[in-house]
Amino acid sequence: MSLTSVLDRINSDLSAATDRLLELLRIPSISTDPAYKAECDAAADWLVKDLNSIGIQAEKRATPGHPMVVGHVGGENTDAPHLLFYGHYDVQPVDPLNLWSTPPFEPQLEETPNGTVIRGRGSSDDKGQLMTFVEACRAWQAVNGSLPCRITFFFEGEEESGSPSLIPFLEAAKEELSADIALICDTSMVARGVPSVASQLRGMMKDEFTLIGPKIDLHSGHYGGPGLNPLREISKLIASFHDDETGAVAVEGFYEGVHEVPAEILRQWKGCGFDETDYLSNAGYTVAHGEKKYSTLEQQWARPTLEINGLWGGYQGAGTKTVIPSEAHCKITCRLVGDMDPDALRAKLRKHVEDRLPKDCTVKWDLDLDGSPAYVIDTTRPEFEAARGALTDEWDREAVFSGMGGSIPVAGYFKSILGMDALLIGFANEDDAIHSPNEKYDLKSFHKGIRSWARVLDALSK
Repeated sequence: MSLTSVLDRINSDLSAATDRLLELLRIPSISTDPAYKAECDAAADWLVKDLNSIGIQAEKRATPGHPMVVGHVGGENTDAPHLLFYGHYDVQPVDPLNLWSTPPFEPQLEETPNGTVIRGRGSSDDKGQLMTFVEACRAWQAVNGSLPCRITFFFEGEEESGSPSLIPFLEAAKEELSADIALICDTSMVARGVPSVASQLRGMMKDEFTLIGPKIDLHSGHYGGPGLNPLREISKLIASFHDDETGAVAVEGFYEGVHEVPAEILRQWKGCGFDETDYLSNAGYTVAHGEKKYSTLEQQWARPTLEINGLWGGYQGAGTKTVIPSEAHCKITCRLVGDMDPDALRAKLRKHVEDRLPKDCTVKWDLDLDGSPAYVIDTTRPEFEAARGALTDEWDREAVFSGMGGSIPVAGYFKSILGMDALLIGFANEDDAIHSPNEKYDLKSFHKGIRSWARVLDALSK
C-alpha cells in the first residue's frame, strides 16, 4: 500500500474534507440540553451515512441517552492489527452567545495572525479532531481500496454531559469493541507545531465538608470573644493543607503512590517548546505557585494537587450582619498521579481535618464519594514509539510523550473494561477556546492531523 499516494490524496482533497467538516459543525448537537436531542440524533445519522459512504459498515446504536455510532472495517484481514478509534460528536452549550463574534453553528473559515482557522462550536472539541481520522481513512480507501488495519469506529454522543451511558454500553459491547489498542483524538499539542502523545492523565478525588460550631447563628456582640467561629476554624484548617515553604501538600501520606518522571520523558518535556511565561501570563500570573522543586510542566502534568474549589459561610447579602455563623463549608478536589488511591487519599484528608478539630466543633462530610485514579500509559509498547515516529515525520519536529493535567475518563474505561491501552493523539492548540465562545480549529491542525493519522495507520500496520 502506498503511503505517499495517500498523503497526496489528502492534499488534493483538503477543500472537500473541510466542506464535510463544516457540514457536520452546522448540526447543533448539544448533549446536555434535552432541547437538542433531535440534533444529537441528526449528528449520529450524519456520521453513519459518511462512514457507510467510504465502505465502513456503521450503524447508530440506541442508549438511554444519546446514541452511539459503531462501525467496522477490514474484519476479513485477521492477521492485521485491530484498532479502536474513539471520538465524540456532541458539543458544549454556546452560552454566553453575545460573546461570539460569529454564529456558533454557522461555521466559517477565518484568517488570523496564526493562519486560517475553522471557527464554530465543536470545531476543535471534538468534531474537527474526529474527522481528521475519518478523512485519513477516506484517503486510504480511495487510493488503496482498503485500509491497512482492522478498525472499529466508536463515536459517543454524551461526552460533554458526563457520559452516563458509556460504562453500560462498554460492558454490554465488550466483545465487539475490544481491540489491540485504542486511538483517542480528543487532546492537544504541548505547543504550536509540536506533536504529542499523551502518556499520563491525572485522576480526581472530590470531597466536601461542613464545620459546625454553635447551634445557631449568634449575635457577635453577645458571643464575640468566647464563641467559636467556624469560619475562623475552617480558615486555619485550609491553611494547614499546604507547607508555605515548599508549596507541598502537608497532609500525612498524601504522596503515597506518586512516582518521579523518568529522565527520558523529562528530556522531551524540556525541549518541547512549552512557553512557561506565556502559559502563566495568560492566566494573569507572574510565577508558578505549586511545589517549588518542580518545573511548571511537572506541576501541571505529573504532580498531585489539593485545591480549594469553594469556601463559604455566614452572611452573604448586602451590608453587614453581625453574626458568628453556625456553619462553614468547603469544597475540595485533588488531582491524582501514579498509583494514588482516591479512597485511601480521602481517608487521609479526612483524618487530617478531624485530628485538628477544636472543642465544640464537629465536621459533617459529603456522602458522594466521587473519585478516579490516574491513568498511566505503558509507552514501552512498540505502538507508542511507532506512532511517535510517524508524528515526527509529518511535523518535522520531534514528537513528545506528554502529560495531561486533566482527565479523559474514557481512556481509563477502555483499560478497566476492555483491557486496552490507548494512544491519545490530538492536534488542538491551547488557544482553540474549547468550551468557550469563538471556538476554533486551525486549518493546519486539520490538514496535518489527517496526514498524521494516515502515517500512524501505516506505522501501526507494519
